[in-house]
Amino acid sequence: MKFILPFSGRSHQYCEEEISAVATAMRDADPLTQGKYRTEFERKFCDYNGVEFAYTTCNATASLEMAAQLCQFSHGDDIIIPSHTFTASAYPFLKKGARPIWADIDLTTRVITAESIRKCLTARSKAIVVVHLYGFIADMPAIMELAREHGLIVIEDAAQAIGTEIEGRKAGAFGDFGVFSFHSHKNITTLGEGGMLVVKNPEYAGIVPMLRHNGHCAFDYPREDYWIPAMGNVDFPILNGQDLWPNNYCLGEIECALGIKLLDRIDSINDKKRERAMWFIDALADFPELEFHRVDTRRHNYHLLPARMTNGKRDAFIRKMALQKGVQCVVQYYPLNRYDMYQKAGFGAADCPNADLFFDNMISFPFHHWMSEADLEYMLEASRSVLTQLRLQA
Repeated sequence: MKFILPFSGRSHQYCEEEISAVATAMRDADPLTQGKYRTEFERKFCDYNGVEFAYTTCNATASLEMAAQLCQFSHGDDIIIPSHTFTASAYPFLKKGARPIWADIDLTTRVITAESIRKCLTARSKAIVVVHLYGFIADMPAIMELAREHGLIVIEDAAQAIGTEIEGRKAGAFGDFGVFSFHSHKNITTLGEGGMLVVKNPEYAGIVPMLRHNGHCAFDYPREDYWIPAMGNVDFPILNGQDLWPNNYCLGEIECALGIKLLDRIDSINDKKRERAMWFIDALADFPELEFHRVDTRRHNYHLLPARMTNGKRDAFIRKMALQKGVQCVVQYYPLNRYDMYQKAGFGAADCPNADLFFDNMISFPFHHWMSEADLEYMLEASRSVLTQLRLQA
């Protein structure tokens, strides 16, 4: 069906300066990958996020795949992962032999906490994936304290949380690894796909370029002729004496040129989305059956605008919004342990009542940066109308 307000696959429009940067790179980039724009994007991202080492990737899942390789799991090592997240937060680690222990979320913040992680600890716990879901950064100071206490590797999945911060530090700057996404849905997107991997350990930083780009490296001996035996060597990236098979996870120069410009705008995009979220949430304050997470600080960037329906009428609400009002609300993030793939793999067991309760009653509203003020006002009035109808039917 055709919606007046679709749940769009595109997060924002591009300004003329960003379009010009893409056109310039199309004309002058040589090569079209692994060049000067990549170097500048990585440097600028490090400056923006307050980190030392950051590497562009073709998408956030590629960043997670490399993080999983660098964790060097032994078969049977446990990794704690929230059950309520996108599937790519989990399967890269399972492919490398880790066993997931599904952690529950806090019902208000919709992310995991130090307390929910502690309940999942086992004698084989090696790592934690902390997902800053919906654009809200989890309590990283408390989680890092727990991780240090138990010697755990911390992977921050900040795919949805660029620009958020807690205690003056940005998402992705706390853990051993930080992963970011520039997918079409995210608050900034590098033409549909793109990612960034942040690493804290200089040893990791030394091998990520090889790991990302086919094991390419220089020959370790001088050559009289630059073409003999070839332009360059390929070899295994080596970590802790272990050979790692390389990948091809590079991001092109055009996307990097755009990313450089988008970093100038991310804070204003986040601030605008937060301002709009506060307006929408406050305008529905007299409908407590729709429970939002209200955070009026840069700890939340409102990548998405989810709510929990507390009266058991979630499906009726979405149905009326779609069929009567033309507003496409959706339901997101099926608990991973409930998916066929994880059940078939033997990972279907979980004790995550909050994740189940939230998913079974959650609503995600269209909330794209490109939406106009009139769009938001229409969605608000549609929501108020449908909520009133549901009250009358009680």
